[in-house]
Amino acid sequence: MKADVQSNFAARLIERLGSGTQLIDAATRHVLQVDDITALVAAFAGAFSAAGLAPGDRVLIACNQRPLCSLAYLGAMRAGFVAVPVNESGLETSGAALSEKTGARALWTEAARRFEWAERGAVLQLDGTPAPLRAGAQPAAAPCRASDLAALMATSGSTGSPRLVKVSHGNLIANTEAIIRSQGLADDERAMLILPISYCFGASVLHTHLYQGGSVVFDSRFMFPDKVLQAMGHYRCTTFAGVPTAYNILLRRSNLRSIPLPGLRRFLQAGGALSIDSVRQMRTVVPQADFYVMYGQTEATSRISCLPPDRLDGKLGSVGVPLDNLTIRIVDSDGADVPEGYSGELHVSGDSICAGYFDEPDETEQKFRDGWLATGDIASRDRDGFLWITGRKAEFIKMRGVRVGFAEIEARIAAVTGVSECAAVAVPHVEAGEALALFIVAPEAPADLLKAIRRCMPTDWICDSIRLIAELPRNPYGKLQRRRLLEMAQSGAAAENVDARSPEKPPTEVSNA
Repeated sequence: MKADVQSNFAARLIERLGSGTQLIDAATRHVLQVDDITALVAAFAGAFSAAGLAPGDRVLIACNQRPLCSLAYLGAMRAGFVAVPVNESGLETSGAALSEKTGARALWTEAARRFEWAERGAVLQLDGTPAPLRAGAQPAAAPCRASDLAALMATSGSTGSPRLVKVSHGNLIANTEAIIRSQGLADDERAMLILPISYCFGASVLHTHLYQGGSVVFDSRFMFPDKVLQAMGHYRCTTFAGVPTAYNILLRRSNLRSIPLPGLRRFLQAGGALSIDSVRQMRTVVPQADFYVMYGQTEATSRISCLPPDRLDGKLGSVGVPLDNLTIRIVDSDGADVPEGYSGELHVSGDSICAGYFDEPDETEQKFRDGWLATGDIASRDRDGFLWITGRKAEFIKMRGVRVGFAEIEARIAAVTGVSECAAVAVPHVEAGEALALFIVAPEAPADLLKAIRRCMPTDWICDSIRLIAELPRNPYGKLQRRRLLEMAQSGAAAENVDARSPEKPPTEVSNA
């Protein structure tokens, strides 16, 4: 395939910006107009080239919830380099390992900072805002093939060290266009972005809204959710994107019910399962906004499926239907397709599926097979083609020889009145082999909560302990840190033994941790 500028994702995105496109920093109220955006992306591309980088060199981009890092990210790709977005807060502790792993030639940070690990590795340290280039002085974007590497995106999983996924220009174009179609984005959209672009969900919100000619509002103040809501009202944001934690914060710690959101059209939710009750509450509190439940993986660029808002009533709990340019299979342990309604591992194929992990051939071989991504998620497909995720291959408990997925357990318990969130881990049990240790977030726990939890569980589920906790431990991307819960369960702190089959036990068995 011949290299051309149209296959360069960043160049293509910049060409599609609308006349009213803006990047806005809500905290400072600084606004970049479309001409500023175009000039600065070209300036970043020129600055990276002038630093002596060669095509394909990796550039670490320190990311935060402000606009400038997105311009550096796009500038690196426009010039034909490989952008490696990394959370700014993690540079001190993980920057050295990431630099060594990627063989990065340069590091860009918004503020002037010097890192010893970069100096030791002869990594160029660039910072700040380059002088914008006028239209006539902007160099042409680097021609590339659709298969050429555009970015290395870190996975956001809850266990182990993040892997770096090789994302091509073609992957980004295909996934971005499919997401736009699935969400019906118009050219006047304005997204509120509280997620870093070092996270594929955050990056995809940036990509889709700019690619469609819309705007993005960045806000770094979500620890004060009302400030974000007020900014959404002020800038008439049409889209809010968040992981489950963000929606639980909006429902429990904000004035969502009273702050006007006159322009809002849609909520986007991904990054894990949000409880059915929380989805219903969001629809009740902000009825004018559609609610999109999505499922994806970094290995598939970003999104894999979407539950249309008009099917929420009948399919709530499903992750929807695949994007229109993806093909799925659900297979058993031998790789054979399973019948409709049966569970197996979800495999996905299409132009959004990436080429593998950077410098990890063994892991690539396990996950990427003949053009198919083995997601590791256990799913079923109903007669209407909707996907239902029931767990992870590695996230099961085996009680008396019967395997049950944590996702199934957590969904059942999260449906109990008063339960906001639930997470389960497996602990050793003398008779059953393994038993459940449950962690419950219930801000206004009713007096009969323990009995209600017992009643919702089948009689063959063995429960070792139940703990009420203020919040579930999560990583910066909102993914549950199950290892930390397992450590808490094994410590035995502030918990009593609870057998799900013994309703006569007193309510003191629900304890705080």
